[in-house]
Amino acid sequence: MNQATQYDSRSIRLHWISALLVLCLWVAGQTIDAFPRGTPRITVRSLHICFGVVLGLVVLFRLYWRFGGRSERPNADPGLPGRLAHAMHDLLYLLMVVTVGAGLLLTLLRGDNLFNLYKITSIAPDNKALRHDVKEVHELAANLMLALALLHAAAAVWHHRIVKDGVLRRMWPGLGSRA
Repeated sequence: MNQATQYDSRSIRLHWISALLVLCLWVAGQTIDAFPRGTPRITVRSLHICFGVVLGLVVLFRLYWRFGGRSERPNADPGLPGRLAHAMHDLLYLLMVVTVGAGLLLTLLRGDNLFNLYKITSIAPDNKALRHDVKEVHELAANLMLALALLHAAAAVWHHRIVKDGVLRRMWPGLGSRA
C-alpha cells in the first residue's frame, strides 16, 4: 500500500519540466509563422522540433518512471474526484504522446531544415493531403493538451485555495507537507 504523502522529487521535476516544455512549445507553435521567412523562422521551427524531441524523451522517461514502479505517489482521492483526476492525468499523457508523435511524423512528411545545418528529407514529398491531416492532428492535440493542462492547474489551485486538502503541495517543489 502506498503511504507517500507527496510525489517523489524526480516525479515532481519531470512534471514541471514537462509543463514548461508544453507551454514553450505551444507558444512557439502559435508564433512560428509570425517570424520572417528565412533564418528567423527556420530557427524558431528548429527549436520547436528540438524541444518537441526533448518533450518526447521526457514523456517516455515519465512513463517508465511511473509505470515501472519507481515513482512514489500519494493515494488518489476516493470516489469520483479521484477517478476524474486519474482520467485527467491519463488523458494528458495520451495527448503529449499524440502531439509529439504527430509533430515528429509531420517533420518527416514535410522535411525540414534544422538551424540551416541539417536538411531532413521528406519521406512523402508529394502527399500534401497526409501532411495536412497530420498537421491538423498535431495542432488539435496540442490545443486540447494546453486546455486540459490549464484545467488541471485550475483544479490544483481550487484544491489549494478552496478545499485546502494539500493536493497542490504534493506536486509543488519545496512545499512538501507544510500547512
